[in-house]
Amino acid sequence: MPKRPKNERLSADVCIVGAGPVGGTLACRLALAGIRTVVVDRAALPPMEHPDFDGRAYAIAAGSRRLLEESGVWDTLPEPACPILEIRVSDGRVGRPASPLFLHFDYNELGADAGPFGWMLEARALRVALNAYMHELPELTVLAPAVAAVERYDDGATVTITDGPDSGTVIDCQLVVAAEGRQSPLRRAAGIPVTHLPYHQTGIVCAISHEKPHNGSALEHFLPAGPFAQLPMSASPDAEAGGAPNVSAIVWTERTADAARMMALPDAAFTREIARRLGDHLGAVRTVGRRWSYPLSAMLVHRYVDTRLALVGDAAHGIHPIAGQGLNLGFRDAIALADLLIEAAKDGRDLGAPMLLERYQRRTRPANMVMLAATDALDRLFSTDNPVVRLARDVGIAAVHRTPALKRMFMRQAMGL
Repeated sequence: MPKRPKNERLSADVCIVGAGPVGGTLACRLALAGIRTVVVDRAALPPMEHPDFDGRAYAIAAGSRRLLEESGVWDTLPEPACPILEIRVSDGRVGRPASPLFLHFDYNELGADAGPFGWMLEARALRVALNAYMHELPELTVLAPAVAAVERYDDGATVTITDGPDSGTVIDCQLVVAAEGRQSPLRRAAGIPVTHLPYHQTGIVCAISHEKPHNGSALEHFLPAGPFAQLPMSASPDAEAGGAPNVSAIVWTERTADAARMMALPDAAFTREIARRLGDHLGAVRTVGRRWSYPLSAMLVHRYVDTRLALVGDAAHGIHPIAGQGLNLGFRDAIALADLLIEAAKDGRDLGAPMLLERYQRRTRPANMVMLAATDALDRLFSTDNPVVRLARDVGIAAVHRTPALKRMFMRQAMGL
């Protein structure tokens, strides 16, 4: 690909800073609708496609899949996503049988047209699809690696590339979208207040291969230190030598001090700790690929907009992974913003107008705050070994299981419908 001339000036409608899953998908959606879009990222994108199996995966809700389809990304995935057909919610202690009071979700309970709860997708597969597809769209320009300096005015914004192969390039646009993650420099520069809620927990993420098929079933097992989730994935040709027909992602919440100890264990001992929490319903298990750990916290961003600026994804919110909804909230931001921008573009209106940005905030922030409050409450309710609290939550789980209308409400919420 020829290098872009130095000091080139580009005219765009929208500039998105951050080419991750939310920013990249939003860029594709806008470009497909004819909105001239530039996406800028500090990192080079091809290294994110490294073929080594890494085990990290995304849970894509039904509503989020529609965005990926409308953006053209879903059809370019290099491997199939795995449907989530059942979810079992249980409570217990490490190394002991789960409580006999449980909650079971089956997608068939929503009717033949509802489809799966969601799809599990290897993170690398989505990165490969985005990297390839973003370069195919005539209305989308990708600048990466590139460091951007942003100036925002009442009547527009200017983005200047200050470092990287495209250094000196200037983008004039109507709107800048911050999609750079929780530490968003654009949010900080705009002076938008943030409240952090620490959990003193660490998330451990890895993948396992197992003896028996998962049949599209996911497990959310609540333990005193935090939730332990097993999420079904498609067969993998590179998870281990000869391929792995039965693979699941593990998302494991542990107290921070204990998580550090778990992360330091050799593979055999680490696998035994997973098996103690998982149970034996999948037969013998082996860890495959790498393992990661992340400090967990929630983040309340006090507003999502500023002059010529909109926040999306992790730049706008952060929640506990207890419900697996973090990325899906970001995709819902992208859906709401894309709908408003496409509508405004058709009418020839200003894409960075204050009224449009206020509408975006009204559509997204209240629902995101409800999800933050719900996941925070769930973590505090389930990450305890208090016998009175444990009895109350077990009874609550069983009551929901026996109330079809309540179960359907929870299922539709999880699907993003």
